[in-house]
Amino acid sequence: MTVNAMKKIPLRAISKNGPQVGAIGLGTMAILAIGAWYGKTDENEAFKALTYALDRGINFWDTADIYGTSEETIGRWFKQTGRRSEVFLATKFGAFDPAGPPQSGPTSKPSHIIKSVKFSLEKLQTDYIDLYYQHRVDAKVPIEVVMETLWPFVEQGKIKYLGLSECSIDTLRRAKAVKGVGEKLIAIQMEYSPFTLDIEQNGLAAAAEELGVSVIAYSPLARGLVTGRFRSRDDFEPNDLRLTLPRWSEENFPRNLAIVDKFKEIADQHGATTSQIALAWILAEHPTWIPIPGSRSIERVEENGHSAELILPLEAIRTIRTLVNNAEVAGTRNRTVAWIAAGVEGNCIKLEEWKGEENM
Repeated sequence: MTVNAMKKIPLRAISKNGPQVGAIGLGTMAILAIGAWYGKTDENEAFKALTYALDRGINFWDTADIYGTSEETIGRWFKQTGRRSEVFLATKFGAFDPAGPPQSGPTSKPSHIIKSVKFSLEKLQTDYIDLYYQHRVDAKVPIEVVMETLWPFVEQGKIKYLGLSECSIDTLRRAKAVKGVGEKLIAIQMEYSPFTLDIEQNGLAAAAEELGVSVIAYSPLARGLVTGRFRSRDDFEPNDLRLTLPRWSEENFPRNLAIVDKFKEIADQHGATTSQIALAWILAEHPTWIPIPGSRSIERVEENGHSAELILPLEAIRTIRTLVNNAEVAGTRNRTVAWIAAGVEGNCIKLEEWKGEENM
């Protein structure tokens, strides 16, 4: 593939009237979480990938306070390059307390939120966060309390926009309805890929569209499954998170690869990779969505970025839709990993049930 770092990928808006960013984002869970999730990475190589991504117009970067050293690494890159203003940066809080065990579950106590904002700003070496997500919904804290706790940071300019991740329809509607601060909620980050269509099937995608909220699709390549580069469990480092996930088990992996092989047949017809076909399909079917694939090298950044320039004919879009609708995916998406599985129902108590943090 010819690399053209001068050409920028197309833009699209987050929400109806939100900021314009590159149509493909960059997930940093794999590239920067040093040894924490997908095996070893090298900070020098990470810096090169980040620089290349931004030069290519991939300026929407996603991280979280629990992604190993991700926030610190991005902060060092900002300091080294002086290019903070060119990046639309998203980070998250509340999947669990990074100072405690993942088994502790989601936490959105007001005191924790305040601490999390300050810590992320320090680690990222910045004075503002463009998009700040609640990473997992805390069932014990009303979403209205969460939004009101974040409001002062929005007023101070330390947070530009807000988002939710793995929320329910009810939680989304309630958050959006909070006077003032609800207007700043522009995105929900949800898992979506050819292997995971849950948000279409449960009505959340339709609700987000109704409310003018964009879907930011994480794991759009099904944690690398769609790429076809992994043909055996032996292809992974021993500490790779994916070896613990149901779709990569000894029994399920070969069955899911059969689906990937069907994707490759379509990709070959269009002179593209399976990753590019999958990402281009998401972009074509969902004009207000932004997928954020993780990329660990310049080559993968370029491969994924090129998908934003790939125009699929209508027949191909329909063929892919038929394939994913009829695919018999083997295994659930994440239930064996405690912190990932926790809170995915996305519900929380009503505001009138809230007795205050001191009574939790």
